[in-house]
Amino acid sequence: MKKPLLSVAAAAMLVLAGCGSGSSSSEIRLRLIESLTSPERTKLIKSLIAGFEKANPGVTVELISPPLDSADQKITQILQTKKDLDVLEVRDHTAKSFSNNGWLAELPTDTWPGWSDLTELARNKAVEVGGKAYLIPYGFYQRTLFYRTDFGMARPPTTWQELYEAGRRMTTGDRYGYAFRGGKGGADYAVMMISAYNGEALDPEKSFYLKDKRTIFSTPEAAQALDLFVKIFKEASPPDSVAWGFPEMVQGFTSGVTGMLIQDPEVIKTVEESGLANWSTAPIPKGPTGYAFQPVGYAGWGVTSFTRHQKEAVKLVQFLSEAEQSIAFAKGNSLIPISKQAQDDPQFSQGAWKAYLQAQQDPKQVTTIRPVDYPGWSQFTVDSDRDIQSLITGRTTVAEVLGKWDSFWADQAGKVS
Repeated sequence: MKKPLLSVAAAAMLVLAGCGSGSSSSEIRLRLIESLTSPERTKLIKSLIAGFEKANPGVTVELISPPLDSADQKITQILQTKKDLDVLEVRDHTAKSFSNNGWLAELPTDTWPGWSDLTELARNKAVEVGGKAYLIPYGFYQRTLFYRTDFGMARPPTTWQELYEAGRRMTTGDRYGYAFRGGKGGADYAVMMISAYNGEALDPEKSFYLKDKRTIFSTPEAAQALDLFVKIFKEASPPDSVAWGFPEMVQGFTSGVTGMLIQDPEVIKTVEESGLANWSTAPIPKGPTGYAFQPVGYAGWGVTSFTRHQKEAVKLVQFLSEAEQSIAFAKGNSLIPISKQAQDDPQFSQGAWKAYLQAQQDPKQVTTIRPVDYPGWSQFTVDSDRDIQSLITGRTTVAEVLGKWDSFWADQAGKVS
């Protein structure tokens, strides 16, 4: 008779153990994983989570912060197991694959009052994949023109031709007009110029193609843009910018080597902290027909399709996306905010941030969608940077580069049609 008594006692111990660690059986624990991790960012997210927990007694949130370089891989591995994850950071380049695999739940929008407070851009990006809200963006990355007023620039250039001319005037001795990106990511700037020169003919929803289905690299306007691109490098930029990436561009601008820079909003904080006083921002330059095109980078919060606490997980995403929390997150990470209320906030409506609002309100500053889901996208990002290096160093020609890119993307169109 002792064995049954021992079994009962063991069972009792297990029940007690299950109620341990300071939590009750009625307490709900959510697990949230971030992707773009950094110490300061993680600290900010924890402070926002604390606010959520205070407003929702009985719900706790565990934040998972994997190393930045392997974060997306870690998130994918967890999603594949479909276990122990409720809320996750979803990026623009992971949203489609995550949703196609059935890992993301569709978020309610009609019943959430905060939906109407989101900017048009935020609402559009929330439903960019399949027309369904698989995430709520927390902010955006979009380029703007930084320029130094102490370089004799009374007003910023509004076109690429004006940028070239202003850059030439600034270039003298050890001082240059423009912080050119000739290293990794340089091809993206060439594409931005080519897009602007194609103007209204470009299809913003498939931004490497025209509305008539040809590629943007097939036109005479593309050749004009790339010719000017090379001239800006040769006549208005430091020779060593042939290998410049993000840090060198920013350093060139803040140190007084260059007078103009085109970069994301995170640079605002860097420039402010550098002590530079005489500078301002403006929307990116336009092409001859008055159009400018660029993609917008973004990420946001989503809910897994397999969470056991969907109501609470959705509530956490909505909390993080409401005006107070989302504006605080945007300020802490130098992001373009998602809340309409940010337009009344001095940080976003004045000074360097004002250019981003101006661009959003200009119908000819157009946001595009890049073909990141095409099978050849990853290969193109590598090859195109090499092509730009060859072009600006004189080892290949404008016609050869455009011919190669046109052929590549014409072939890609056939693979996804």
